[in-house]
Amino acid sequence: MTEPKLDHVDSVDDELEIDSNYKPPPEKTIEQILEADKEDESLRKYKETLLGEAKAGGVIVEPNDPRKVIVKKLALCVADRPDMELDLTGDISQLKKQTFVIKEGVSYKIRIDFVVQREIVHGLKYVQKTFRLGVPGVTVDKMTHMVGSYPPKMELHSYTTPAEDAPSGIMARGSYTVSSLFTDDDKHEHLKWEWSFDIKKDWKE
Repeated sequence: MTEPKLDHVDSVDDELEIDSNYKPPPEKTIEQILEADKEDESLRKYKETLLGEAKAGGVIVEPNDPRKVIVKKLALCVADRPDMELDLTGDISQLKKQTFVIKEGVSYKIRIDFVVQREIVHGLKYVQKTFRLGVPGVTVDKMTHMVGSYPPKMELHSYTTPAEDAPSGIMARGSYTVSSLFTDDDKHEHLKWEWSFDIKKDWKE
């Protein structure tokens, strides 16, 4: 939670508008990617290896789900402790009832597991805003992480954020809610959800 604070941003959607001068590159099909730089033999082989499964027939992991990106899990990862996980495949409206406890000052990372199917997705982003419970409308922390572009494949993709330090001190302790958004360069909302955590003096408090 050490990212610079941005003023006058009142929603996750607004935060996506801040970088309004950024122009995403045009989307390319698998065939176009394979055609580019085809005179470079080593690059051609690398791309064929990377995209071979996708080229073979439009990888479909979950046939009954029309989405290109299926977000499966969010995990809070702290060294030498079991990961604290949120299952994002069920009723996400219930996630706020599952509250994580974070020890003040601890260094942690956020890992997101997701599936990409049917076609390549470009410029995935993870956007997160944190609010202090009991202080409505006031954002205490904001972050945007560029996750990247991914080809479809049968296995899970995972993205882990850089380490963040939880705030510490008596004023930092309390309950927080988080609004998370998994989106992309074209502002497709692949999943939006809310979850909760408490900052306490110690893990067992």
